[in-house]
Amino acid sequence: MDESLRRARIGVTLAFVVNGFTAGTFVARIPDFKKILGISDGTLGLSLLFISIGVFLALRPAGRNSARYGSAPVTFWGTIGIALSLPIVGLLPSLQFTWFAFFLFGFMLATQDVAMNAHAVVIEQSAGRRLMSTFHAMFSVGTFIGGIIGGALSQYEVSPMTQAITFALLYLLVAFVIKSLLLPATIDQHPITKEKKAKSPIIFWVFGIFGLFAALSEGAAGDWGGVLARDAFEATPFVSTLPFIFFTLAMVIGRFSGDYLAHRFGASKVIASGGSIAGLGLAVGLIVGGIPMLMLAWFLLGIGLSVVIPLMFSAAGTLASTKYQGVIAPSQAIARVSGVSYFGFVIGPPLIGFLAELVELRWALFLLVVLTIALIPAARYAKAA
Repeated sequence: MDESLRRARIGVTLAFVVNGFTAGTFVARIPDFKKILGISDGTLGLSLLFISIGVFLALRPAGRNSARYGSAPVTFWGTIGIALSLPIVGLLPSLQFTWFAFFLFGFMLATQDVAMNAHAVVIEQSAGRRLMSTFHAMFSVGTFIGGIIGGALSQYEVSPMTQAITFALLYLLVAFVIKSLLLPATIDQHPITKEKKAKSPIIFWVFGIFGLFAALSEGAAGDWGGVLARDAFEATPFVSTLPFIFFTLAMVIGRFSGDYLAHRFGASKVIASGGSIAGLGLAVGLIVGGIPMLMLAWFLLGIGLSVVIPLMFSAAGTLASTKYQGVIAPSQAIARVSGVSYFGFVIGPPLIGFLAELVELRWALFLLVVLTIALIPAARYAKAA
């Protein structure tokens, strides 16, 4: 790997860490947001929906802009956008303002997400070896560290605004470091035409469905694990973050192993095995209950889900630049897979919140058991890649 690729790999890794760290520190404070705003599980689910809407609506413009201007500048501006959105999230003056802040936050996270994944595909293809799971592992490292720090800040009653301003200033500095390391924008600029945009190979929708199952389950693990621990099992603020911390630790382990496992056994077998581990582990943990079992359940869920989305993004980018070259740009293919996948984040929060109002949060989370087990028969379609 030449020097420019090494520098770009460091830059993309930083972007993944920032995105993950942001998610981790945010998720750790969700129970605090609920308490500060004085809202129910159902209203919390509705509130989190606005993040998902922001994510969903950002995907298409992020993909198009990454194709038109190159993924490097969009990654930079996405990082700047995350930094600027944090203090707005930290205000929490009213429920309605929080919905706007959550929407903006989700939009910026997704903009950076699509662009950094597109740049990661370029690096992976230029290097001639699998790297995507490793990049996503660094996202999970960021989420893991962010969850611990966010939980500690919650335990010591540091206000969300103080946390937001501190991290926003840090991100502004990191954004310029990332900008200096990435490959030139021209390396993955592609012309956008209506004729090319109209074509939609079915395989990208299939990959998106895999991602949908994983995204809904992954998002619910973050959004609701702490709430379940605190409300159902009377955990302290820091202990309530432990299921999510164990989940992200498992994601780190699984994703650092993902490239090797996919190369050795094939994506289909890896996805099917992950669905079995995630579904059965979560089911046992929810049935038995208690903080230790909740931690184990979230750990197994993380192991099982860890490689699904990275494998889908990697496959989409590779197919777009080989089999479908000239039909769809890699950044647009990733955005399309993201669009279907991240719909899980859109419907997940309100769906789990609604079910929790009907049958109690603990049992509502059995929806994730069904979705993760559904990855087992669906995984055979991964052979198409």
